[in-house]
Amino acid sequence: MPYELMKGMTCMEVKIKRAYEDASSWDGIRVLVDRIWPRGVSKEQLKIDHWMKEVAPSNELRKWFNHDPEKFDEFKKKYKDELQKNTQLEDLKSLVLEQREMVTLIYGAKDEKHNQAIVLKEMLDQNNVKK
Repeated sequence: MPYELMKGMTCMEVKIKRAYEDASSWDGIRVLVDRIWPRGVSKEQLKIDHWMKEVAPSNELRKWFNHDPEKFDEFKKKYKDELQKNTQLEDLKSLVLEQREMVTLIYGAKDEKHNQAIVLKEMLDQNNVKK
């Protein structure tokens, strides 16, 4: 079903989780949202259902940001601008809207407060109608 037709539908919550935390049955559908595979984590450990590399920040933006908390507000703005032109964001929105269980965005960054998964969750929550 196209995303436009699903906008008013109810869907489950989206949460975020570091790739280095243990996978849980409570995670539901696990989506890796990094362009680069997390170091030292095997496919068996990560237990992802989808890897959406293209929804991650561009290499240029990622390198510019360098996980500097002072740059986060500007990073967030630039990343949202990138996402407006990104077709995989629509795929992620559709995936979230069609699920009947939790969707967990998996990321590798050490900083749990300043990363792309937070921005993605915020954007998805804006489009998400909760029960």
